[in-house]
Amino acid sequence: MTQHRNRTRLLAAIATLFALSPLPALAATPINLRGTITSISGNTIDIKETDGSTAAVRLADDAAIVSVAKASLSDIKPGSYIGTAATPRTDGTLQAIEVHIFPKSMRGAGEGTRAWDLKPKSSMTNGTVGRRPGRVTDNKVNKVEGNTITVDYKGGAKVVEITPSTKVVSLEPGNRAELKPDARIFVVGATKNGDGSLEAHRITVGTKDLPPPM
Repeated sequence: MTQHRNRTRLLAAIATLFALSPLPALAATPINLRGTITSISGNTIDIKETDGSTAAVRLADDAAIVSVAKASLSDIKPGSYIGTAATPRTDGTLQAIEVHIFPKSMRGAGEGTRAWDLKPKSSMTNGTVGRRPGRVTDNKVNKVEGNTITVDYKGGAKVVEITPSTKVVSLEPGNRAELKPDARIFVVGATKNGDGSLEAHRITVGTKDLPPPM
């Protein structure tokens, strides 16, 4: 009986300890932001997002600035390192919403495939355009032709169909002078600080006529 009472007291003490202990903070999920710069004050950029909401983002001291430039389907060549936001098709391929061609200095950036927030069920795949398109077993495609490309990345490959509605741009190294009111921007993976403010480590900047499509 005494042993049972001691065990009960021990369990109660452990339960009390867990109840009083602070829960570990959940890691904040990085946030993608799309919109137009409304104002800039020092390193803080005010953004009107595409959905009409607003956000203030602090630009990190070492933030990378990437600029959007015009490109076309003919600029996507075998060996090009690209990123493509796409949605799934019923035949196992992907339909490209956009394709952005990386400069040589950014080869390898974000290589792989992951879920994306541009459209429902969309994904982002970064990799190298295949030199000899052919069968991709895990993507259920027997052949590649026309405007369909294979995007190879470490550990896999995706087959992507480029349509007339697909937006194609190239990316170039940019600078902070391009960050000004009315510029269209895309902030990838903004992080939330302890005080709730957002911090950007990379911004892609375009114009009203050529916004970042990703």
